[in-house]
Amino acid sequence: MIRVTELDERIAKCRKILDDDPKSQIFAALAESHRKNGELDKAFHICQNGLKLHTGYGAAHVVMAKINLDRGLYDWAETEAQKAAVIDGKTRTIEMLMAEIFIYKGEFDAAKKILKSLYHNDPGNTQIQKLLEIAREIHDEQARMTKSRSFSNSIEPKEETTVERNDENLEPEPMSLNTSDILEKAVEILSINGALFVNEEGLIIDSRWNLKLDQAVCGPALKDMGLEVDEQFPGGSFGCMKSVLIETNDYIFYVIKNTNGTFIFVGSSDVNLGSYKLNIDKLMKAYNA
Repeated sequence: MIRVTELDERIAKCRKILDDDPKSQIFAALAESHRKNGELDKAFHICQNGLKLHTGYGAAHVVMAKINLDRGLYDWAETEAQKAAVIDGKTRTIEMLMAEIFIYKGEFDAAKKILKSLYHNDPGNTQIQKLLEIAREIHDEQARMTKSRSFSNSIEPKEETTVERNDENLEPEPMSLNTSDILEKAVEILSINGALFVNEEGLIIDSRWNLKLDQAVCGPALKDMGLEVDEQFPGGSFGCMKSVLIETNDYIFYVIKNTNGTFIFVGSSDVNLGSYKLNIDKLMKAYNA
């Protein structure tokens, strides 16, 4: 294990090189050192800024994948690992990372397929063996729990009730969606091409993005724009601002404030505005941070 003093020394050296040459690819090593030091926000910003200049640097995409894995953003981690694989090919490092991501996502069959292939080529690798054992154990444990619940439900006596029910008038159970669910479902809505969640510091916490626009610029800029409107808005007279709808020639931006941060949804300019807003508002009613 790398000692804290060694990490601090490495960070200092990498920082000096990057300060002397802002275009240096040392940013990836600096971001990785901050990640290992537990400074995920610093690691993310450094790696994100570096990738703007070096989009074809596969090793940096690997670092970004690890950062997002540590942050619990598994879909984003998988996307970055796939970018690295396109650039550098499916190296053992990238395959191991993909397997780890799949384990965290609960996609055990995909993880085991990768790990079995790696194990066949390198049976003495203890790290591969360990990950394969973890994937198998978690998968088997979940299967046992599912089987146990099914058996328990099958032997529990059903209580009789005399209360008359009219199923046609019953309201469905309300959904409870987290931030990731909201973003995932948002991009499934017609003409919503991008969705972001930004914290109070302007850091993108999670995203689903199918646009040429730079989300790293779009997110903080729209968040700050909403903040500026809120500051100028006479809240004492009309209440606090909850959302801002912005129309441009090419896009429609819907910015929604939340106690935990800001949601930003992006749709094409030709979308039906009423339907667009209605769908998002309906989705947000199910939000449970």
